[in-house]
Amino acid sequence: MSSPLIEFRNVSLGYGRKLILRDLSFAINAGDFFGLVGPNGSGKTTILRAILGTLKSITGEIKFSGSPGANLAFGYVPQRESVDLVLPYTVRELVMMGRFRRIGPFRRAGKVDHAVVDRSLEHAGILDLQNRPFRDMSGGQKQRTLIARALATEPTVLILDEPTNGMDLASRMGTLELVNTLRNENRLTVIMVSHLLDDVANHAQRIALVENRFVVVGTREDILTPERLSSLYGIPIDVVHTDTGTTILPGRTHGHS
Repeated sequence: MSSPLIEFRNVSLGYGRKLILRDLSFAINAGDFFGLVGPNGSGKTTILRAILGTLKSITGEIKFSGSPGANLAFGYVPQRESVDLVLPYTVRELVMMGRFRRIGPFRRAGKVDHAVVDRSLEHAGILDLQNRPFRDMSGGQKQRTLIARALATEPTVLILDEPTNGMDLASRMGTLELVNTLRNENRLTVIMVSHLLDDVANHAQRIALVENRFVVVGTREDILTPERLSSLYGIPIDVVHTDTGTTILPGRTHGHS
């Protein structure tokens, strides 16, 4: 049975005196593909910041790997729009940035670091693009570059913030297939934030639905129901299951899943 890798115990989160989420109690297990979904502004990014340690909880406790403060290795894939495109970094240079914490200040990358970068580029399927400028890449290629940079940290947990936002369907499918492959081959725990419900419904095993100040956690079958989604988004939503996957779309009636 999987053991809790990250556990929220009666956690409240916010900024200053502004409370965003309260009384969160849930666990993310080793090997999970865990989806964080909810409307914009609901608090998904706030939970990510708490997991990454850049936001302290107001109340409660967040336990990592069974003991407070345990040093898990996180590979963080930010939204593509947040990456500075002014400097002319090559794909390889950007991926090498994932090694900076291990290399340390004022030291140069060694053979091990270059080997890890090579392996990360290869796993992401972009080894042949390593010398091209990052800013000239397509959306899908940029996402693979950021995933390779996260892999270069040699993570235990891969965290992806809106990884398929703004992509065409082929790029979305390719990115999610890559994440699934990496999870299986590297035994990673994956946490994915997305407002694209179809992506989460077809890939995440367990889901945290982030609502107004609360989080509901369960299997995707339990969480992604027409009734729950219609209530959350304020419009009728249908969940349609077929042999090729699950589709979530606006509908006139509930319960046609």
